[in-house]
Amino acid sequence: MEQLLAPAHNGRLVRASFWLLVLGAIVGYATIFFAGASAGVFDANSINTGDTAWMLAAAALVMLMTPAVGFFYGGMVSSKNVVSVLKQSVVILSLISIQWVVIGYSLAFAPDAGGGIIGNLDFFGLRGVGFAPDPNYAATIPALVFMIYQAMFAAITPALVIGAFVERIKFKTLVVFTLLWATLVYDPIAHWVWSPDGWLRALGALDFAGGTVVHMSAGFSALAAALLVGRRLKQSSLGENANNIPFVILGAVLLWFGWFGFNAGSALTAGALAASAFVVTNIAAAASALTWATLSWAQNRKPSAMSAATGVVCGLVAITPASGFVGPIAAIAIGVIAGVVTYGAVYFRTKKIKIDDTLDVWAAHGVGGLTGAVLTGFFAEKIINSAGNNGLLFGNSHQLLVQIYAVVAVGIYSFVATWLILKLLTLFKMPLRVSESEEAEGLDLAVHGEAGYRL
Repeated sequence: MEQLLAPAHNGRLVRASFWLLVLGAIVGYATIFFAGASAGVFDANSINTGDTAWMLAAAALVMLMTPAVGFFYGGMVSSKNVVSVLKQSVVILSLISIQWVVIGYSLAFAPDAGGGIIGNLDFFGLRGVGFAPDPNYAATIPALVFMIYQAMFAAITPALVIGAFVERIKFKTLVVFTLLWATLVYDPIAHWVWSPDGWLRALGALDFAGGTVVHMSAGFSALAAALLVGRRLKQSSLGENANNIPFVILGAVLLWFGWFGFNAGSALTAGALAASAFVVTNIAAAASALTWATLSWAQNRKPSAMSAATGVVCGLVAITPASGFVGPIAAIAIGVIAGVVTYGAVYFRTKKIKIDDTLDVWAAHGVGGLTGAVLTGFFAEKIINSAGNNGLLFGNSHQLLVQIYAVVAVGIYSFVATWLILKLLTLFKMPLRVSESEEAEGLDLAVHGEAGYRL
């Protein structure tokens, strides 16, 4: 702490403290305009305490997933960049927690502003989002609980994107990019798919817990970002410079644990559908982990621990859109198919196109989410979820076509919008990457002044 209070830094510290106090005072004064917004008159009997308890626990599980991504990614990078990755995940969680309250939730879940594209500003600052349930989304829990649950989805999604440009992204640019990306990419897509007014939902697209909204948006945005940010000075394959395999495994296991809140929580009740989603989530993760481990063993003649951990995540990604619509046997098929497809996508990216998507976000999340969303169109059963539909294997070929249409729309929009955001930042003289000397030194010391290990 002594270095923070050194004389050379005192002037900046005082100025920063002053302006933060001013900001705090302004926000505090704004309380009078939002007084009572979370209370209001409502029927307390409309709240199911069991559902509410489950959804609060699910929100906590999903919150854990963002720092888990930090450990998963942080273990894969070089030892001189591990702190930067962990810091980025925590900062993104903090940034989006505020953005969601101020404007994000309204853009995603408020009544439509027109055309099924984006919500209006009725819920700005959570005005009107209170203790009473919102029957449009969850009729048995307070709207505040649904809001904070969805906030954790909004937070983890940009944290996934950072895997494409770790070890070289400029921190200030990352902060601005995260806020713009959440507002212009994530929030609209969430509205398209999950709002009653959303245009993809009106078409009948099925996405139970975020295969398109979270994973495809992150994966195809990561591809655009990797192209624009450019290659590292010393490009390597996935895991080649991994500094801490136990961190990778810890991150994967914490993601597996948190994913039960991600998928089973998306039932929004503590009932049979949550139980079904919980079970198939575990099955698909296990199937994909075994698939990745087998393929890695066959390719390299050694059973890689990191491949198994990555396979877990790919299976979780793929089951996410399908988790509320498919049964256990379909979950095995989804895990195995997604394992093969995502493993092949990593091979294709590294051997054929050689784009420096550092931690293969496009392959794991973009391709994994796409695979799961399309397979939902094959395996979905209306008997499992009456709010869903039957897929191709149960006599409904139209559902498969809708799923394909949805993944094309989300993939193209995510890629193009991210490309334009990053181009806009460069026009405003915000460089996307650090200097060559900072990259060579490592972001931990060069940018954050902190070392991950002192051995």
